[in-house]
Amino acid sequence: MAIAAEVLPSGSQELHVLAVDDSHVDRKVIEKLLNISSCKVTAVDSGTRALQFLGLDGEKGSLGLNGLKVNLILTDYSMPGMTGYELLKKIKQSSAFREIPVVIMSSENILTRVDRCLEEGAEEFLVKPVKLSDVKRLKEFVMRGKTEENKGRRVHKRKFEDDSHPPSSSSSTPSSSTPSSPLLPPPLTAAPFACDIAASELPSSPLRSWKRSKLRDSD
Repeated sequence: MAIAAEVLPSGSQELHVLAVDDSHVDRKVIEKLLNISSCKVTAVDSGTRALQFLGLDGEKGSLGLNGLKVNLILTDYSMPGMTGYELLKKIKQSSAFREIPVVIMSSENILTRVDRCLEEGAEEFLVKPVKLSDVKRLKEFVMRGKTEENKGRRVHKRKFEDDSHPPSSSSSTPSSSTPSSPLLPPPLTAAPFACDIAASELPSSPLRSWKRSKLRDSD
């Protein structure tokens, strides 16, 4: 079983494609088209090998490629052992990889085959031979999605930072109705204090002290 893997450096913006095809010739054609389109490519020759690469075969790190980011999966439909349709189902049932676009390739344009792949979650169904324009279109689609995802993360991060650091009350301009000093009384909105309230019952804050002096003056 052949496998050619190129590990992306951390934070890379290049597109990394996992290509799955049992035909050596078709696999080489896909690799060449992806390389021309400036994509990184990992090519495997079976659905089983693809699951091993993704770590979905039940054996952790069977290929020693844990944490490798895959942006797109291209798989042939007709393969011995595991078809592209079966591989698609396993990928879409995985919580870790279900959001990765999967494109099915086939030399036969059979409508029922196309329909069931799309219903299972395939992004597109390509009829072989795959052309350079197909690869470029897929790359643009995935890169657009990555850009929108990054924008969403930046907006979310900015909102989180704004929520974590609310504006200081000292920086806000006080309105004309707000007292300029804690010792000044607020506008009276209720009836004035009754003159028979004992001074000892009032709290000893500066504002209450001011009110007590006013009560004494009124006596």
